[in-house]
Amino acid sequence: MFRPSRAAPAPTEGGADRDDGTSIRRPPTRVVVLVTVAATLVTVVLGAVTETAVLLVGLLVFLPAFASALCTPRQTTFVSAWVSIVVIVPVALSTEQLADRVTLALFALGFGGLAVYGSWLRVTREGTLVRLRSTATAMQRQILRPLPLLTDDVLVDGVYEPVQQDKLVGGDIYDVAATPWGTRVLIGDVQGKGLPAIGMAIDVVGAFREAAHREPTVTALVESLEAAVVRHNGYAEQRGEPDRFVTAVVLGVDTGPDTQLVTCGHIPPYLLHDGTVTAVNGGTEHAPLGLADLVDEPRTVSWFSFPAGATLLLCTDGLTEARSPAGAFYPLETRLAGHADITAGRLTHALVDDVHAFTEGPQQDDLAVLAVRRSPHRMRSPSVGEVSAAG
Repeated sequence: MFRPSRAAPAPTEGGADRDDGTSIRRPPTRVVVLVTVAATLVTVVLGAVTETAVLLVGLLVFLPAFASALCTPRQTTFVSAWVSIVVIVPVALSTEQLADRVTLALFALGFGGLAVYGSWLRVTREGTLVRLRSTATAMQRQILRPLPLLTDDVLVDGVYEPVQQDKLVGGDIYDVAATPWGTRVLIGDVQGKGLPAIGMAIDVVGAFREAAHREPTVTALVESLEAAVVRHNGYAEQRGEPDRFVTAVVLGVDTGPDTQLVTCGHIPPYLLHDGTVTAVNGGTEHAPLGLADLVDEPRTVSWFSFPAGATLLLCTDGLTEARSPAGAFYPLETRLAGHADITAGRLTHALVDDVHAFTEGPQQDDLAVLAVRRSPHRMRSPSVGEVSAAG
């Protein structure tokens, strides 16, 4: 049975957005008031000391323009009104330099009105963008569910970082399904980038979620994914788009001590257990999804031991093909040896932090890293009939 884990925090986009990336922070009103009053006092005092009050007070006319870029229309209205009062009051109290003072007062009123309108226009546009982003975020959350994910058989934790930071989904995919035949885990990498790659990612994840609960064998599940990629390429050809393939690893984990594996042109998993790191090649690597017609051999299941308490690391080439400034590839197996005994969540975050430090530059590709932790309480020895029927 699939059980939702503790809520995972949504990725942050940084800057002024909140953690959900769909709401924009505004400066507190008390801060706006304090800054406005402080700027006024500094200007008046300097004007009195240097006897250039008209010139320096005139600089306050531009204060509403700064407010319109950062504040709400109500806050901008306060700043504009305050500046207008500061500029107009001397006109009523003195007739010296009257023409200059009247001109300055008119500029204050005009700029203040424009600032309020500009603030309203900016907030209106930002509101539209926030609503659009909120809708897009909700849709993308349905494609790739937030980690960690927990079933009766495994805990799957990890990190997902698309190379385009304004998107939550890229060409890398993953999913976990708790089925009557155990837990199925998918990780994959769609060829290419951009919106066409995301379209393929949606089709493959959707096919996995449907077939994982329909197909009793892992090989039949993989054939369903193959069919989904072929169908997508057929539609893409009608639109004049190139064919794409998908590299993938599909796992079948149940209560038995061994786990099923089908590797379709993807990076093999790494098994971390008792302080050791082992690459799980499974003996057979098959063609990527979408390229099955190019080979004669059908895809078959490999079995490997997945002990209780062990962790499987799954990743995409955003990790293994990351390069240092000198051009060296990230030494994943070597770095894993130093993290063999930490928890699944800490393992993936430590690796991602390490690869960012290794590359010393911007992210080069979509990056997905999953740690699949075997439950220590669900294992049993399968019967002979179960072994012969599996796969």
